[in-house]
Amino acid sequence: MNTEITENKLNGWVLYDGDCRLCADMARRFRRLLEGRHLDLLPLQTPWVKARLGLPEKQLLSEMRLLRPDGKYFGGADAVLEIGRHFWWAWPLQLIGRIPVVKKILRAGYWWIARNRTCGKGACEIKKQSRVVDFLPLATLPCLALLLRTQVAAWVFMWAMAFALFWGCKWLTYRETIRRGTRPGLARTLGYLLAWPGMDATDFLNAQKVAVKPRRAEWILAIAKMGFGGVLLWMVPRTVVPIHPLLAGWTGMLGVVFLLHFGLFHLLSLFWRRMGIHAMPLMQCPVCATSLAEFWGKRWNTAFHELAFRFTFRPIRRLATPAMAGLLVFGLSGLIHEAVISLPAGGGYGWPTLYFLIQGFGVIAERSRFGRGMGFGRGARGWFFTLLITLAPVFWLFHPPFIHHVILPMLTAIGAT
Repeated sequence: MNTEITENKLNGWVLYDGDCRLCADMARRFRRLLEGRHLDLLPLQTPWVKARLGLPEKQLLSEMRLLRPDGKYFGGADAVLEIGRHFWWAWPLQLIGRIPVVKKILRAGYWWIARNRTCGKGACEIKKQSRVVDFLPLATLPCLALLLRTQVAAWVFMWAMAFALFWGCKWLTYRETIRRGTRPGLARTLGYLLAWPGMDATDFLNAQKVAVKPRRAEWILAIAKMGFGGVLLWMVPRTVVPIHPLLAGWTGMLGVVFLLHFGLFHLLSLFWRRMGIHAMPLMQCPVCATSLAEFWGKRWNTAFHELAFRFTFRPIRRLATPAMAGLLVFGLSGLIHEAVISLPAGGGYGWPTLYFLIQGFGVIAERSRFGRGMGFGRGARGWFFTLLITLAPVFWLFHPPFIHHVILPMLTAIGAT
């Protein structure tokens, strides 16, 4: 009777290898967080647990498990996803975890960690890892996403590739920050990895760097941008598609940009700053830029700039001039956009790369003697020059094959047309 009462109060038991020092240490760190959601922690060696699971000893200790009161249990990455259901801030993991290929990736990642540890004499140690581990997700996740190309709709493959690149880069920034000596708490780590789209790991994970709480007007602005994006996404294309499908696709795509990059991501920034965490908006009024360098370096998607500067520009700068290093960064950005735009569309190859190379040469031009003399990097002339270089060739970035084969089918799938 007591056991039945206890089980009714619990959401389940998180089970770990009690003879593993690393596993026991992680259980100790997570205990308060899990018990707050009525998830108890027990060693897998507990007699009634072994009897309930009925697994051979080697299989029993191969991975952590979650045992629910109804007797159903989950292991490894599946257990992590099931545990995440009890925490509201883990919704991004729950969302992408429903995608079959993502679930396979998570399982593979969990088993890789499990295989690279050794347990003996009551201790458990992870083998010494090299920098290869830092770059491994960025190298493998996009390759795994490629497996989806012929299995799902083009727009689904686009998001899969985007998420693969995003989380590979996310892991890279996290590992780099930890390597430098930052030791964030569990909540802050999970917040950075699962609920913040920025790549500013050093600022976000540093508990000593406290952000100023945002004003009410900023909340209103972020909500308004989300509303505007929603109108562009779900209302305008319906009336435009019969007249001009390409224009409808462009309108819907702008709606996604406003809804996510300008709206939702801004709200996430406000939330984290309200919590005292330094997480500045990724979009810093791009339309206010008076130079191309300012636009790409300080105002448009600062997450990519942070990543590119640290892991691409700075290493290349040691071997080349600043202009050449910057041009190579723009070229890399073009290749990334080829993977997310041209590859799903099955056409338009080379156009996104050409677009970003134009941006790179534009930055070189505005910093040249002629560009400085013409005022391309400041004031009204700089603003017009930036507007011209960024918008005039933008149809090469989001080319017609991408709109027709990816965006329009996506709009139809989500009920926007």
